Amino acid sequence: MPEQDVTVGQLLLVEYQTIKDEQKARIGFRDNLLYVTLAVVAAVIAAAAQAKRPSMLLALPPVCVVLGWTYLVNDDKISAIGKYVREELGPRLAGLARPGGGFEAFAWETGHRGDTRRRSRKAIQLAVDLTAFCAVPLAALVLFWADGSGGGLLVAMSVLEAVAVAGLASQIVRYARAA
Repeated sequence: MPEQDVTVGQLLLVEYQTIKDEQKARIGFRDNLLYVTLAVVAAVIAAAAQAKRPSMLLALPPVCVVLGWTYLVNDDKISAIGKYVREELGPRLAGLARPGGGFEAFAWETGHRGDTRRRSRKAIQLAVDLTAFCAVPLAALVLFWADGSGGGLLVAMSVLEAVAVAGLASQIVRYARAA
């Protein structure tokens, strides 16, 4: 069987397809984390209400922090893939296609970012992320504190949980600003 040379362009297109597949998988996983968070929140609230034990609400902050951090990391990787395609892969492939310039590969990667409503969508997404992963667990902590039936160890644990949730909130805002 005769050897076939693989061109740089073919390699770049395979790389593009591979990282776009990863990006697509990460988007699906990230988006499902919001649904998982909603389901967990509903289950914990229902269990705490049925048992009439506000201390059960202390399960929400660690779960929301773990799910929120996983959501944030995946969102960051999704953005990093888009940036790599826009700034590295696309220009390299465009240079091969038209060495003199003037050709933009993967124009969608930059084109959709110019949408006039992008800023408002990003602000709304930030509010959704902060609500799902931070406001809900903080509300659970407030309800626990307002009940006043927790012992010293539970109160101390709840303060640590509040610090963790605040830390996640700061990271969510920081990543949103970077984007």
